[in-house]
Amino acid sequence: MVLGFPANNFGGQEPGTDEQIKTFCTRKYNVTFPMYSKISVKGADQAPLYKFLVKEDPSHTGEIKWNFTKFLVDRNGTVVQRFEPAVTPEDPQMTATIEKLLQEKATQ
Repeated sequence: MVLGFPANNFGGQEPGTDEQIKTFCTRKYNVTFPMYSKISVKGADQAPLYKFLVKEDPSHTGEIKWNFTKFLVDRNGTVVQRFEPAVTPEDPQMTATIEKLLQEKATQ
């Protein structure tokens, strides 16, 4: 499942209300996945979710660089991989990682 968490930490790109952001993302990017309320993904007011994501992924620790950073989390809540904003959801590396995770679950 894909989940979206808008953030206004990067150049004020998400100044609107939750509803305005959802409408924009639906119209511009054809988003159909759940969009949650705007949160902070870095800084002193970083949301607990992002504290967890960054801390739990030892191969990709560090501050979120820009909007559209993507984290793959398995069914057990383990952070599997982090993809930077330039990596699209259709990127072969991302889809291969997802397919591998789904196959591992199917064989367990």
